[in-house]
Amino acid sequence: MKQIVDKARQAFATGKTRSLDFRLQQLQSLKRMVIEKDAEIKEAIIGDLHKNQFSAFTYEMMGLLSEIDMIIDNFRDWAAPQHVKKNLTTMRDEVYINYEPLGVVLVIGAWNYPFVVTMQPVVGAIAAGNAVVIKPSEVSKNTAALLEKIVPLYLDKELYPVVNGGVAETTELLAERFDHILYTGNTNVGKIIMTAAAKFLTPVTLELGGKSPCYIDKDCDIDIASRRIAWGKFANCGQTCIAPDYVLCDKSIQSKLIEKIKETLKEYYGDNPKNSPDYERIINKRHFQRVLGLLEGQKVAIGGEHDEATCYIAPTVLTDVQPESKVMQEEIFGPLLPILTVKNVDEAIQFINQREKPLALYVFSNNKKIIKKMISQTSSGGVTANDVFMHFSVAELPFGGVGNSGMGAYHGKHSFDTFSHKRACLIKSLAMEGVNKLRYPPFSQKKVDWAKFLLMGKLNKKKLALVLLPLIAVVAAVILKKYRWQLAGRGLQLALAFQRLF
Repeated sequence: MKQIVDKARQAFATGKTRSLDFRLQQLQSLKRMVIEKDAEIKEAIIGDLHKNQFSAFTYEMMGLLSEIDMIIDNFRDWAAPQHVKKNLTTMRDEVYINYEPLGVVLVIGAWNYPFVVTMQPVVGAIAAGNAVVIKPSEVSKNTAALLEKIVPLYLDKELYPVVNGGVAETTELLAERFDHILYTGNTNVGKIIMTAAAKFLTPVTLELGGKSPCYIDKDCDIDIASRRIAWGKFANCGQTCIAPDYVLCDKSIQSKLIEKIKETLKEYYGDNPKNSPDYERIINKRHFQRVLGLLEGQKVAIGGEHDEATCYIAPTVLTDVQPESKVMQEEIFGPLLPILTVKNVDEAIQFINQREKPLALYVFSNNKKIIKKMISQTSSGGVTANDVFMHFSVAELPFGGVGNSGMGAYHGKHSFDTFSHKRACLIKSLAMEGVNKLRYPPFSQKKVDWAKFLLMGKLNKKKLALVLLPLIAVVAAVILKKYRWQLAGRGLQLALAFQRLF
């Protein structure tokens, strides 16, 4: 591992990633990889998660291609020096923010969306000019093996190496020094990543998930809410970090909600989801057993069927769920949807705030006041109202957690910012040294008063005008006296020309 990281650092030290043209070439190569290796990428994803070709492309490849195009179109502007507002002491100077790459960064991907979640942060890191060590999840073994095979065919081998392996290899990798680490996964591993990073004071971006709540107000279209929630919950067999983890609703709409979800599941997956080409599987038997364990002792309203041989768990809805039950103590990350009843939005807010801050929060209501109240009185990584997932699809929005659900963010320009250092730059003139006497000893009250004026903005606009007007008048008088004959001559010429026009 040390040799891989050292090579990446040596390659970065050559300075070639600082070239915007080089970054563009690498981004274009990455786009070609996705297009030219389309069939192989789909095959690997299907092998890992039992997807079909359409969902593999839609959820894993289409978004990445869109991200690459958007960053190609904009990263030169993002990388340009950003000039900032000056104060009175720096009016004649050049003051700006310079975006520079951090250095060698580590991106550790996740297995639930093994292609896009691994490669999307890499796009931003390349655009920002970094070397990137790419570590796919070993759980999604087919996609991990494919990335190790195809990435070196398109990207610089030394600057963007792919490292595969399990816990031992990842631990060895984390013993090396990086300039930033981005990890997507669970909270327990996130703590390990952060501990390893602390040794070198390495900054981290952690995307950790959590129990994302979904509040359904009784004053909303239950049919539409059911369709959108069922899609978001059971897509990828529930293995999505921002999937609705549980539902909070008034008891009066619970029966209707269950009935509508049942109808929706039949529409989406037919009478038996196990036979549907659109319904995925749990990633492996270990996670199958983990999710199945959360079902113990629960009242099943819909689904519940399972088959260990194929890691199949049917879309399942649970009712009469107790807040202290096992299924409410950890992120489900599977196709189980608990429903808990609350009396009103205030009780829902209280329930949410008594728990760790989630990665996403969803609220369904026709009343915008209720939506705004839910947003203003809770905290989460992101919010979507009257739908699920969709804030993730807006590249201009930062995607990230808060508190227990993570730290930092990426997507679009937010990826570029995450992997860049904003360097404060001031280029002063060697002239006007007299102004600098204010900061040199010996000090006096007069100097302090002038410093307040110049640096602290203690004088308002009217007072500033009173100070500057006499100075402007003196300067104007000097100019008029010096150039009065030239000005008079030009005035006479203008007058004659005007007369000739008429």
